Amino acid sequence: MIKINQIKMPPGYRNEQIKAHIAKQLHLSGESIKDVRILKESIDARKKPDVFYTLSVVFSCDRETEIIKKYSKKADISFYEERTVAFPKVDLQEVGDQPVVIGAGPAGLFCAYYLAKAGLRPVLLERGKAVESRMKDVERFWETGILDRESNVQFGEGGAGTFSDGKLNTLNKDPLGYQREILSLFVQMGADPAVLYEQKPHLGTDKLVSIVRNLRQEIIRLGGEVRFEAKVTDILLENCHGWKSADDAAGHMAHMEENEKDMAVRGIVINGSEKLFSGHIVLAIGHSARDTFSMLSDRNFPMEAKAFAVGYRVQHPQRAIDISQYGSENLGKFPPAPYKLTAHAENGRSVYSFCMCPGGYVVNSSSEEGRLCINGMSYSDRGGENANSAIIISVTPEDFEDRGSLSGMYFQRELEKKAYEAARGVIPVQRLEDYRLNRASREEGSIRPCMKGEYAFANLRGILPDSLEEAFLDGMEQFGRKIPDFDHKDTILAGIEARTSSPVRITRDKRCEAITVKGVYPCGEGAGYAGGITSAAADGLRVAIALMEDLGGEKK
Repeated sequence: MIKINQIKMPPGYRNEQIKAHIAKQLHLSGESIKDVRILKESIDARKKPDVFYTLSVVFSCDRETEIIKKYSKKADISFYEERTVAFPKVDLQEVGDQPVVIGAGPAGLFCAYYLAKAGLRPVLLERGKAVESRMKDVERFWETGILDRESNVQFGEGGAGTFSDGKLNTLNKDPLGYQREILSLFVQMGADPAVLYEQKPHLGTDKLVSIVRNLRQEIIRLGGEVRFEAKVTDILLENCHGWKSADDAAGHMAHMEENEKDMAVRGIVINGSEKLFSGHIVLAIGHSARDTFSMLSDRNFPMEAKAFAVGYRVQHPQRAIDISQYGSENLGKFPPAPYKLTAHAENGRSVYSFCMCPGGYVVNSSSEEGRLCINGMSYSDRGGENANSAIIISVTPEDFEDRGSLSGMYFQRELEKKAYEAARGVIPVQRLEDYRLNRASREEGSIRPCMKGEYAFANLRGILPDSLEEAFLDGMEQFGRKIPDFDHKDTILAGIEARTSSPVRITRDKRCEAITVKGVYPCGEGAGYAGGITSAAADGLRVAIALMEDLGGEKK
């Protein structure tokens, strides 16, 4: 096949126009061009009002080698070869027990799927409910404020990403084919095929329900087992070396060989009583499983505090963002516009936009009593009145009180407690002008908040440490010079966005196994190895392959 980059197309373009462009560029007949497929689509709005789509496409035709040779000096034309994932082939007669996957977010779901596809009959455990029931619990929470601590925006089938627009952010490079494999499986489960090529693909919270359900049903069809309301409360470990004292352990640690493990897993405890035995456990617990992090810390699991970011959600009229990005002449011709902003504050902090939701809502995403956190989401049509994104500031372990590997988790909790108290348990909201003046807002200005969950006007100052507040204001001023009125006095702020990523990393080796515990595979965003739906799902695939290899599989 042949790949061509930098094909310009107008809004509403059709496949016939792509084919005609290729034929004209390469002096071919339209009939000879076959199997045209878009690899990448982006919007070029650098020279408004001349805004257009830029495509990378592949196609097949006769005499491909001759064509490539003829146009060899053109950088935009090349041979194309599809990358495919190399899966190990496992001898199922040699496999002793069923692997257990803890957590049914994207990392756990995709890991369980590929294990099931390999014939390994995984058991997938989820502390929350199936996605259909979970959606009802979340809607009830937004309407009444009554929190189900095990079935909410953070916990339940589909993971936290189910209520964050379903963004499938991707990287440009995909050397192992993982990204393409993941997106293709989403399409098989019911996603729009456009996610395979859009620059910023998204599913929409409303579409994720059926996609997640279809994936669960396929895991079961392939021989896997899926259990809900099955919270892992302990992990069963066995000493690999027969130590009798801490001195014995310390002495051995000093002489450990590479890949040598201190402990081995034997199983887990579910809901405080039921024991499930397995020597292969995948920890895909998500970034909000704070009680599980504490349990693992108590069991001396290899963990470390890591950097993440915190800040506020900001809301602007989507129409204003569309005009700033596309120009008023192009209103309605392109999808609701996203943006991506970065700044370096005078005090040295990095400030940037995160999880931007065109036409979306700010949602109450709390999972603990007495603490409040928020997120952003959109439905598939991105038809909401406002755009929102998190404007966040990077924090590192140096910013936390030193409380060991869970220092970042405790820092998050403190911020969320302050946010809860700021508006007596509902989402605290403030106009930017009032935030600057350190006074509580009394009413909205020219921008109406678009929220899921009850909110109240309040004063957000004092929730973040002083240096972060200073960086936030500095960043907003810089962003106002990039997007007109981004720092408008009526810009709506809401807090607190504290769970941008996991505050801990469960350390693992090159084989994806916990560095000191045999048979445990930390996986996904909660373990500190991903940052979104696609990367978490890809890490689930990566861990599934590593587990297959550990079970004696050989790559094809």
